[in-house]
Amino acid sequence: MSDDSKASTPEVDGFFRLAETDQRFDLRWRSGSLKYRDFKLLSEGGIAKLYSAFDENLRRTVVYKTLHDHLREDEIETQRFLREARVTANIAHPGTVPLYELGRDREGNLFFTMKHVRGRDLRDIISALGDGDENTRAAFSLPVLIDILIRVCETVSHAHSRGVIHRDLKPANILTGQFGVTYVIDWGLAKVWGEPDIVHPEMGHDEDPALTPVGRRYGTPFYMAPELARGDAHVDGRVDVFSLGNILFEILTHRQLLAGETGTEVVDNLLNQPLPKPSEVAPKNDIPNELEVICIRALEKDPKKRFQDVSELAEELKKYRAA
Repeated sequence: MSDDSKASTPEVDGFFRLAETDQRFDLRWRSGSLKYRDFKLLSEGGIAKLYSAFDENLRRTVVYKTLHDHLREDEIETQRFLREARVTANIAHPGTVPLYELGRDREGNLFFTMKHVRGRDLRDIISALGDGDENTRAAFSLPVLIDILIRVCETVSHAHSRGVIHRDLKPANILTGQFGVTYVIDWGLAKVWGEPDIVHPEMGHDEDPALTPVGRRYGTPFYMAPELARGDAHVDGRVDVFSLGNILFEILTHRQLLAGETGTEVVDNLLNQPLPKPSEVAPKNDIPNELEVICIRALEKDPKKRFQDVSELAEELKKYRAA
């Protein structure tokens, strides 16, 4: 990812310039990963790294995602990386980040590029609210947060209609961008109905419960549905309903639903302990009763007692907003 280009990058001030929009497009133009430069690390997890990068051909900044080097030959993570790119590209919904390109760099490493969203993720917003940040409180009132969750529901419902379950919904995977747009990201653990999963058989529950484990068939322990925690062979869209209820719980309380130092502890609490009501956890938050009822139903451990699909959950949230 060396920067061997001497061309200038446009100033980040929002203005177009003819020097950029009308720049000559050489006959020997660069393709694939060669057209990206000015790589700057944005975030790094246990599986992949995200960079901002400048696309020399289209003269714009994009997000460039690639697996860690030690996972380059990992069959499962490679499959999930490809799945994330292709699912994101093919859902084609306003609530999914536009994906530009899938390819390999000069060393053969997979990468894909997507829109550079300038905004905040819901994890950061909820954390700031919990810390009492006044600017965040002014920008993200409860009605605004519920509207964000409704847009998430609409995106996930559309994915379900296309035969795709997300399985890793959590505040960190929800981005709020410019113009009131909300994106659902990280579809690498998506379940495509009718297709088998592959997992590392040695994977246990002892990893950090706040992270999506490498090689795991399901998502982050703090946000998974009971049927995913049990490893049930057959799951459906109601696992996403549970995760959305979990997110609603955090919106209402500014705290996590589940506790535990390891994935094993979190799973034990999920399966064997009663789940708290939002008003019990945050009695000072003046939580509307209507939203608490919706949250509790979405978090029913028995899938038959939950909302039976995400669109039903969305409708109840819309009724609350319209009241």
